[in-house]
Amino acid sequence: MAQAQGLGRKYAKAFFKGFFVAVPVTVTFLDRVACVARVEGASMQPSLNPGGKQTSDVVLLNHWSIRNYDVQRGDIVSLV
Repeated sequence: MAQAQGLGRKYAKAFFKGFFVAVPVTVTFLDRVACVARVEGASMQPSLNPGGKQTSDVVLLNHWSIRNYDVQRGDIVSLV
């Protein structure tokens, strides 16, 4: 029983170490490099969301290109 408690603490400690490393890395990645967004509504039809209001498309927003001013003709730009 003592070994089970020690093993449980070991796994909990490893989980929290991984959690406290993974969360900041994930937040930084989503803020600085890229994030995923869902396009809903008719604002981008027919390019995105061609099926109407019942469906939605998922797009990858590339923050890296915007920071380096690497925007070209034909790119879709999202403003928040």
